[in-house]
Amino acid sequence: MTKRLLPRLSRALTLSAGVIAVSFTAATAEAADVNIYTARQPELIQPLLDAFTEETGLTTATIFLDKGLEERVAAEGANSPADLIMTVDIGRLDAAKQAGVVQPVDDATLAENIPAEFRDAENEWFGLTARGRVVYASKERVDVDQITYEDLADPKWKGRLCVRSGQHPYNVALIAAYIAHYGEDAAREWAAGLRDNLARRPEGGDRDQAKAIFAGECDIALGNTYYVGKMATNDKEPEQKEWADAIKVIMPTFDNGLTHVNISGIALAKNAPNKDNALKLMEFLSGDEAQKIYAELNYEYPVKPGIATSELVNSFGEMKPDDMPLAEIAKFRAKASEIVDEVGFDNGPQS
Repeated sequence: MTKRLLPRLSRALTLSAGVIAVSFTAATAEAADVNIYTARQPELIQPLLDAFTEETGLTTATIFLDKGLEERVAAEGANSPADLIMTVDIGRLDAAKQAGVVQPVDDATLAENIPAEFRDAENEWFGLTARGRVVYASKERVDVDQITYEDLADPKWKGRLCVRSGQHPYNVALIAAYIAHYGEDAAREWAAGLRDNLARRPEGGDRDQAKAIFAGECDIALGNTYYVGKMATNDKEPEQKEWADAIKVIMPTFDNGLTHVNISGIALAKNAPNKDNALKLMEFLSGDEAQKIYAELNYEYPVKPGIATSELVNSFGEMKPDDMPLAEIAKFRAKASEIVDEVGFDNGPQS
């Protein structure tokens, strides 16, 4: 399998640079064997779909929907061509479930490949990759190598923290995890402490936080692990390599010594017209070959046990994922979002 994987990875690297979302028309839907509505950038998943087609002969078609994915599937109803929903963040997967646009899957292969903490208790969504919500720290100005999430609210970091909007799903999920571990009151106090340690109002994406550290605007930031890999290998925008080189990754932890992770994942659409083919793709994406492609090309952590991460990701140090079930964390998303607004997080520091 490794021999077959390497040439596919080579082609994947070439394809990912120029692929765009396929326009979804009736003809496209009828022609494809599996139709995918995705909130993942098409260039990140196309290499996996190409490998699936090569192995099975089944074709795929995708439509990229950064917003309103579940609303579109719901509006299409029984006539929806969507077979699969692929997205990032536990919140978005849970939103699809709550909207009633997905269906449960009882599948032995998925149960074997994907640990219970990375799938829905009712089998309505399944994680495919994990990414740690970690600390980016200046190599020059930060001399610690260990930190807890709680420590980030310590006044010693006052004026030194950068982060994207508190309402971004990645940060909402982190605050929801904090609630799950410590309760609402503690999470509210923590969010206020983070706010007052900010060097500026939240803005941009995770890469922008690394850029700000490189520019000396802040010393630490919250970001996802895979962005570091993407920056460090970005030949098209070499300035991002400088941003990555300016930071070190610190694995923050809860009191249990474990790091918060989020996921990318997949769900079977409620009215999937090509259900059998869709299940084959779900199984493929959870299997060895696809998990290796995720690791080597996207710098994500495979969820299937025994699949190695990339050498670059290994250089960050060992990540021990929090064993709090993501489905449990998802229950606190609404409260986490409320807390962001209650403390005026996106207004920036207030003291």
